[in-house]
Amino acid sequence: MSKFKPGLGRGLDALMNPKVREEVNDPIAVDSNEISSDDGKSFDILAKIPVANISPNPYQPRTEFTAEALDELKKSILENGLIQPITVRRVAQNEYQLISGERRLRCCKDIGYKDIPAYIIKVDTKEAMLALSLIENIQREKLNAIEVAHAYKRLMEECNLSQENIADKVGKDRSTITNSIRLLKLPLQIQQSLIKDEISAGHARALINLPTESLQIDLLKKIKSGNLSVRKVENLVKKLILDPQDKLGKNIRTTLSKQEEISLADIENKLRGIFGTKVLCKQKKNGAGQILIEFYSSDELERLFELFDIIEKSNY
Repeated sequence: MSKFKPGLGRGLDALMNPKVREEVNDPIAVDSNEISSDDGKSFDILAKIPVANISPNPYQPRTEFTAEALDELKKSILENGLIQPITVRRVAQNEYQLISGERRLRCCKDIGYKDIPAYIIKVDTKEAMLALSLIENIQREKLNAIEVAHAYKRLMEECNLSQENIADKVGKDRSTITNSIRLLKLPLQIQQSLIKDEISAGHARALINLPTESLQIDLLKKIKSGNLSVRKVENLVKKLILDPQDKLGKNIRTTLSKQEEISLADIENKLRGIFGTKVLCKQKKNGAGQILIEFYSSDELERLFELFDIIEKSNY
């Protein structure tokens, strides 16, 4: 009936399996004449379904849909047809909920298509639907760095997946997941610059090492006005910490010197900003205590050692 790849019936486990996911993501030249209409009850099939009967995906991680990109996709569909079917789940008789392919669905609606080819798979729970939506979009769509970071965070918080689990499922290194989620600690102004492609993820990761939002924003302005490279920004961040004559460097020292006057919670927040990872401060009644710095991989530990070396050289 179609060139549909078997295995989607395993639902979440299937799309989270790298081998099956690779098969599902293979481009398929769709010929609507070869695809039957949905029989209203089957799962794990490729079928034509009414565009009007598809409801939006409540877990869509993509927030940016540019008019230019949609216009390009519409032109492609008009010239070549729909290359990749959308994926949906059946919620009732002749009623469907989108899992992936929102741009394709939008374009087909704008063009005036009444029916669209779709994989119909069985998804029974909210958690499975969320994980499917996020993982499919992370793999298939060109999400910006902040959308990807939010997707990873939702997989952790709403699907109870660890960073290691997520790394395995999406085929990334653990450090990649960690560094992605760290971007959400940046001020919204910097996140927006990243979304708008005014700076790269490399720029953003360098800015995270500065301990205050004001310092991060100041350097953001320098990046944009001077069109600074990532390497230049990384070196500048080190200089700001090391150079006692630098105005921003002095601000960093002032911030750190005042830590004795603020609460343990504030100290933890400052240190998290510096080290880019979870930090816990514990203090006994006699004033003694300890600082616990967590790391999640060998790469993270190596990064912390480099940062300790910078701090030691700066004579804090």
